[in-house]
Amino acid sequence: MTVAMKQCEEQALKLASHERALLAERLIESLDELDAVENERIWIEEAERRYSEYKSGKVTARSAAEVMRDARSAIQ
Repeated sequence: MTVAMKQCEEQALKLASHERALLAERLIESLDELDAVENERIWIEEAERRYSEYKSGKVTARSAAEVMRDARSAIQ
């Protein structure tokens, strides 16, 4: 992750939850503007980065049920 991206992430995480949700929505919408090949390349890079972090022990896995429970709790 670049320094600029890390700083952006830090600032975004300071936003209220509804502001973060709006930002996430806008960012996801901006990906729809990419052509299919570019979009696929970006998602493959992201998947490979996440898998690498998981395999190296930098992040741990959580069950889908746990993630969904936490997500539901966060929006209620």
